[in-house]
Amino acid sequence: MAMQTLQHWSKNEPTNTTMAKQETKKTESKRAIQSLTLAIVVPVSLTMSIIFMFGSGHKYQAMDKPFWFPPLWLIHSASLGSSFLMGFAAWLVCAHSGFHTHPDALPLYIAQVSLSIVWDPLVLVIGARFLGLLFCVVNIGTLLACYYYFRKVNPFAKDLVKPCLAWTGYLTIVSFKLIFI
Repeated sequence: MAMQTLQHWSKNEPTNTTMAKQETKKTESKRAIQSLTLAIVVPVSLTMSIIFMFGSGHKYQAMDKPFWFPPLWLIHSASLGSSFLMGFAAWLVCAHSGFHTHPDALPLYIAQVSLSIVWDPLVLVIGARFLGLLFCVVNIGTLLACYYYFRKVNPFAKDLVKPCLAWTGYLTIVSFKLIFI
């Protein structure tokens, strides 16, 4: 009977190794949340700062455009959403060591973020429509490359790139039509 009590007591009592594992898990999860926050906040804050710095495009609002052209609030909201999704997708790839196994993925992601940030002031504020179309086409290429690399690392990350591809494709059509208005 005493032996059963001793075995029962030793099974319920946490040992040093289980406590060390718990501490390691806490540290890893804390680090993962910090990196997730950084991966999302940086592209979203860059996009938001560009929107606030350049404001609304008075040229875009003043022009006579077709009904299917998006209003400015939709352009800005979708750009923020696209930055959020791409930041989350990049974090998923980074969490699975995708940037180490596929070193081309990180420069492509940085290029995509840069191209998507530049489109707003380029087309809506400055009015460089042809250059905006060129940037959209290159951005679609970088998104397709990100899709290709992200697919190899994490299937959910590739699914997060699809709405960004759709949005950039729509902006490409809008940029093309803006040339002829």
